[in-house]
Amino acid sequence: MFSESLFQTIGQVSVVLIICLMVVLIVSLILGVILLKRNTLIFPKLVLFALDFLYSPLKNLSKALGFDDIMVDHIGVEIRNQVNEKKFEDVDNKKKILVFPHCLRDPSCEATLNETGLVCSDCGKCAIGVIKPKAEEIGYKVFIIPGSTFVNKIVKENDFDSVLGIACYEDLNKSMMKLSNFNPQGVLLSRTGCFKTAVDVKTVLSKIGYYNTISDKKIDLVNPCSNQDEEFIN
Repeated sequence: MFSESLFQTIGQVSVVLIICLMVVLIVSLILGVILLKRNTLIFPKLVLFALDFLYSPLKNLSKALGFDDIMVDHIGVEIRNQVNEKKFEDVDNKKKILVFPHCLRDPSCEATLNETGLVCSDCGKCAIGVIKPKAEEIGYKVFIIPGSTFVNKIVKENDFDSVLGIACYEDLNKSMMKLSNFNPQGVLLSRTGCFKTAVDVKTVLSKIGYYNTISDKKIDLVNPCSNQDEEFIN
């Protein structure tokens, strides 16, 4: 009799927990969709909790409801950008790092690889070569990594307080999760894939605060990821 009552209680508690979990997942997904549609941030801590600890169930629920596979990651990136933006801006540039994915490099790139990633020659053939020297000019330390394993080494061997990453939705969201203690900011690739990807140069320069730091001159830059020249006010 006692064991039967115990199993019944356990069953009831399990059902309640499952229902609560489903409610949290659904509410988090709804709040995330509101953010993407209206740019309105509601209960960000709840959504970040679901993204951090219930990532896989949330992705599965999103698929089951017919949403795009990357929507959960898109929500994660947008929320973290908004939540951490002010803290990121308040950190001195010398305590910030900028991380590029190696897929952005030009097909004819001659960069060599060392223990922290690719060593860029600033040839200017790709977006990295345009952005990197300007980020370094205002104090950033820049890394170009061929895989997520390099992130752990960068964190271990460098002293920094904030990070800006560039990647596709899923990689960027997961990296921002991993680096949540460093006020992460992210810029999504405008063209994804494993080769010849693209990012909007102006967006990255704006995100790192380049225009606010360098404001006494005007130059023309060629965006290597576009067929047209783009003018950037520096």
